[in-house]
Amino acid sequence: MTSVGTRKLWSLVESRAQDSPAGVAFIADDEIITYARFHDLCLRTTTWLSGQGVGSGDRVAIWLVNRVEWLALFFATARLGATLVPINTRYRSEEVTYLLNKSGAKILFLQPGFRKIDFAAIMANIDAAAVPSLERIAVFEAGAGQPETILSRPAVGFHPSACAPAIGQDESDPDACCVVFSTSGTTKGPKLVMHPQRTLAYHAHRCASAFGLDDGSAVVMAMLPFCGVFGLTVALSGLAAGAPIVMVDTFDALPTAQLMQRHGVTHTFGSDEMILRLSGAIPGDKPFPALRFFGFGAFTSSFSEEAMQAWQRGIPLYGMYGSSEVLALFSTQHAGLSLEERIEGGGRPVAGDEAHIRIRDLDTGNLLPVGETGEIEIRGPSNFIGYFNDPSATAEAVDAEGYFHTGDIGYLRGDGSFVYKTRKGDAIRLGGFLVNPVEIEEVLKRLDGVADAQVAAVDIDGATRVVAFIVADGERDCSESGLIDQMRAIVAPFKVPARIWFVDEYPVTLSSNGLKTQRNKLRDMAKARLAAG
Repeated sequence: MTSVGTRKLWSLVESRAQDSPAGVAFIADDEIITYARFHDLCLRTTTWLSGQGVGSGDRVAIWLVNRVEWLALFFATARLGATLVPINTRYRSEEVTYLLNKSGAKILFLQPGFRKIDFAAIMANIDAAAVPSLERIAVFEAGAGQPETILSRPAVGFHPSACAPAIGQDESDPDACCVVFSTSGTTKGPKLVMHPQRTLAYHAHRCASAFGLDDGSAVVMAMLPFCGVFGLTVALSGLAAGAPIVMVDTFDALPTAQLMQRHGVTHTFGSDEMILRLSGAIPGDKPFPALRFFGFGAFTSSFSEEAMQAWQRGIPLYGMYGSSEVLALFSTQHAGLSLEERIEGGGRPVAGDEAHIRIRDLDTGNLLPVGETGEIEIRGPSNFIGYFNDPSATAEAVDAEGYFHTGDIGYLRGDGSFVYKTRKGDAIRLGGFLVNPVEIEEVLKRLDGVADAQVAAVDIDGATRVVAFIVADGERDCSESGLIDQMRAIVAPFKVPARIWFVDEYPVTLSSNGLKTQRNKLRDMAKARLAAG
């Protein structure tokens, strides 16, 4: 498992094209894409990127929904020694600007419009001066009306079919960074998690074996966005296994459920919210008769009952664990456990004995025995290599022994598995994404009429939503609806406060570092105001 083929991403594409060129790599909009066709697309994309001056060490940003070309760009950038910077399609101008600037991306790939997402309009809200490293913008499906410039940069049509396939061997370094995933951090902006080819390629092979994707009969559905570590890991694992991958560009419950039925999907992965929506889309028992494994991450606090009901309907759910730093699908619960244990987060690492997990007491700093709860620490072959341009954050997160301090809380079981319980600190899950409330507060504070802002997460109609408390500056008029409208224009929808209330001050307590807002009291205040109508 430590051959060059398990350490370089290009081997996932090349080996399949050589061994089974006519085999089904992807099913996209019911169209079959063979391994040979995908290999050719990756080579032509490599030529196109090279022609645009992309080379070793460059950063390439991609802001697209799931499509075969997304993955072709990923493999092409890796082959050239460049680094991919995925951008969530739910992001708006604020987040896109931050990631382009933070990463120093040289080129940005985008699609002018997709269903309800108006990428061009979002780009119009970006200050060109705020992204100085960006040299050009590549446009998918560029037509006759394509503008010559976007953000005062040249806009070029992405047409890899017009290029000849790249020739020669893959000379890229498997230890060099090939992708950065954005994740919420303890500062006001997300950190960028760096992974080299070797962690991704090796982990994909281990996942293929651990989940039985390589048994010759598996069909994988990729319904999570490739811009996140969860979605990309699923796709890479399917390629490593040689299993056909049914692609979903954007998740919509009924069409996705119908695709699962039509193509006999055996393995898929998603969030608890996706499970609820898929389950509700198809009535009756055994809605997905071919399904053998549905690995999920629970992002709500009360999903156990729904998970057990899904099992009763023949939907085989298994709890998992993962993160940007140790990759998604890091571990999963096994079938021999009781149902209650099977649906808990955590499990056994897919890397087996090569991965090491320990639990540290939050108060004493001592390592804890089986059954006692503390912070989860992980060292294994899928660990990241650091945060991009942030050595202090890297040193804080990874200790001298190479263990990543996850910031997650859990405990070890006697069988060598572990259980994930919750997230340490104030980070909250919104729309399936882990969000630092400081990110939202910083944006709110820049809006007209706002002197200060604090946010809290509360349950509204069964979903976790963010609400805000605002101290007005007294100089400019502002209203709840006006501030919400401003937020909708510049941040992802799941970060937009469901309600905003104006206050004169916040509940605080004096700590050794000064005054600290009591977020638990903010949540109580929010619940009381919601209850009062």
